[in-house]
Amino acid sequence: MDLPFTVATLTRRGLLTPGNPVRIAAQLNALRTWGWSLAGELRQAAARDPGRVAVIDEDGVELTYHDLLDRAERMARSMRAGLGVQAGDRIGVLCRNHHGLIETIVAATLLGVDAVLVNTGLSAAQLGTVAEEQQLRLLVHDDEFAERVLGLPAELPRLDERAREELVAGALPGDLHPPERDGRIIVLTSGTTGTPKGARRRTPSGFGPLVSIIGRIPLHTRDRVMIAAPIFHTWGFAALQVCFALRATIVLHRRFDPAATLAALTANRCDALFAVPVMVQRLMEVPPPDPRPPLKVVAVSGSALPGGLAPKFMDAYGDVLYNLYGSTEVSWASIADPQDLRQAPTTAGRPPHGTRLAMLDDDGQPVPTGRVGRIFVGNEMLFEGYTSGASRETRDGLLDTGDLGRLNADGLLFVDGRADDMIVSGGENVFPSEVEDLLAQLPQVREVAVIGVPDPEYGQRLAAFLALHPDETLDPDAVREYVRHYLARFSVPRDVIFVKYLPRNATGKVLTRELRRYFG
Repeated sequence: MDLPFTVATLTRRGLLTPGNPVRIAAQLNALRTWGWSLAGELRQAAARDPGRVAVIDEDGVELTYHDLLDRAERMARSMRAGLGVQAGDRIGVLCRNHHGLIETIVAATLLGVDAVLVNTGLSAAQLGTVAEEQQLRLLVHDDEFAERVLGLPAELPRLDERAREELVAGALPGDLHPPERDGRIIVLTSGTTGTPKGARRRTPSGFGPLVSIIGRIPLHTRDRVMIAAPIFHTWGFAALQVCFALRATIVLHRRFDPAATLAALTANRCDALFAVPVMVQRLMEVPPPDPRPPLKVVAVSGSALPGGLAPKFMDAYGDVLYNLYGSTEVSWASIADPQDLRQAPTTAGRPPHGTRLAMLDDDGQPVPTGRVGRIFVGNEMLFEGYTSGASRETRDGLLDTGDLGRLNADGLLFVDGRADDMIVSGGENVFPSEVEDLLAQLPQVREVAVIGVPDPEYGQRLAAFLALHPDETLDPDAVREYVRHYLARFSVPRDVIFVKYLPRNATGKVLTRELRRYFG
């Protein structure tokens, strides 16, 4: 990350604005002492803006940066003194978006403990596997998951919401010092095909990762930001990191509801919203409030934008949509701004500053512009590997995303889907995402998923699952004829199945394993 670009970006986003010299000195000392972990970021924010509201929960709880840090420190001291948690341990965090989740993660990093962010959509069996594979020392969970954790080993201590509050309230005095080892954040892969893997996230070493994001997405110091994306997800956690760095006010709801989200955005005068694409799609299904939220940024990531959604959303809410393409393993690869999305609504955009992007063939050689290749990414936040010890293929410092894509003549990236989602039907390579984007443009269609299924004659064939808007109808033959009009014959789905809704995990990704059950 070159210094001129970093300084210019930090200045433009308000991070180098002059202020109280004593607080600035304390802020810099916090970063020098505690580094760029989540604990260090919270400490620097509390040093510079102690009285600024850090978190607003949906139940009206407001905590300043000073209060949030104090509660996290209290919890850390109680976990250490009362539960024997120490550096190198791993704790599981099974919580929705609220201040208790943040306090728990920060408390872990204060102690040098690894925090495993558990997907709230995991089944009891999957949760048991995660607890065993990650060797959890402690599980902190919301009350709503009490029944789901009953089957865990009796020797695994569990803290519900009341117990967590008791830890905070009953903390003994004491000092916390930077741990000998950094606590890692372990994000579980989305797990649409089975039990997810744990991926170890790097701790940032400076301003570079922040500058990469805010260089393309115009977030500013002291913005008011609603994080609707689950914080246990890579995108939601990244939003939390960015908000701490910017000393933003964070608005949280435990569950996403489109009408409640729009009301909260308006009531809290939010400048920005972090969401996953399906949430943006749901926002378009309810009447917009009057007045509309004062949004300057709606940043989405986690899955592909459905075809046609970007221009429709921007027509309704202004040119405020930013689409980040990345993964748990590579963090980010590219960002599409509103101009990119107006030009090409399905693009994943361009790599931000300090990021390398390459389309390679199976031999590791670059493919020509416009040709589909394997997407490889290089930046300073590539993951450190899976907790199982496995990793991903690398080429010249670039990590394989597992996705296929292409770059056009203007340098815009288009993601065609997972490499293992591409099917070969009658000798032809077929990408389900191309058909999904086309079908999503039908006005009757609320959401759509296209998958490959076995076929005795062609090897594989496409099956389309469509959920329609209320009171709408479509004929399967009409759907096939529509696809045949625009795409090659081998892209026409043989099976057209109408469903009430698509099965999704907690981050909005379609659970293809559930759809394949239609075919035994």
